Amino acid sequence: MTQKNKIYFASDVHLGLPNYKESLAREKRFVQWLDTIKHDAKEIILLGDIFDFWFEYKRAIPRGFTRFLGKLCEITDSGIPVHFFTGNHDMWIFDYLPKEMGVILHKEPIVKEYSGKKFFLAHGDGLGPGDQSYKLLKKIFASRFSQWLFARFHPNMGIWIANTWSTHSRYSREIRPFEGEDKEWLILYSKKLLKSEDFDYMVYGHRHLPMDLQLNEKTRYINLGDWITNFTYAVFDGNKMELKKFKD
Repeated sequence: MTQKNKIYFASDVHLGLPNYKESLAREKRFVQWLDTIKHDAKEIILLGDIFDFWFEYKRAIPRGFTRFLGKLCEITDSGIPVHFFTGNHDMWIFDYLPKEMGVILHKEPIVKEYSGKKFFLAHGDGLGPGDQSYKLLKKIFASRFSQWLFARFHPNMGIWIANTWSTHSRYSREIRPFEGEDKEWLILYSKKLLKSEDFDYMVYGHRHLPMDLQLNEKTRYINLGDWITNFTYAVFDGNKMELKKFKD
């Protein structure tokens, strides 16, 4: 029997983007990856923006993604914990996924310990300096009043508005290249956090750019990349952490 001792990390699949055909192909590839890791996974951590848009009406959810949702059920039913972080694109996940798929939902950064190693885990949106306009927008979208107001739209209209917004969002456009640690907001945020607390690994999504950097003698900064162009993920086997690319 295969020993289930590995922790897997992935983020930014953006299911639904940019159209049905391309999203379906990406969904099938992501499900294929889940199939390959479920045999030795101790836990699976999905660090946000798995959906390009998600909103739970009282009696309706966005159409599609059945292969992925079914695979989530299969994995959690088998006893493997799945941690599901909300990102800036799917922050309106409420109780449907925890209740129906059995995932452990996180809306804020968390700290976990595996095999004596301390992990700081977050999607990464709104952390660090800069991007004040988005931080304001996030507060508005996270408010109960905004969620109540959006729920007043018929699902056909609400989901169309959201998909149109997402497609034109700057987070769906070309990714800004790496220009040095001093210009990476998440790296600056991580270094500031390290002044008051120690971590072995600080793992994020959001950036869409795979990165594995040594911040100090102890701490590594890892950005998971995405499943739109990079198809990257990370795995911790109890001894070492690796950033890998999934190949069919």
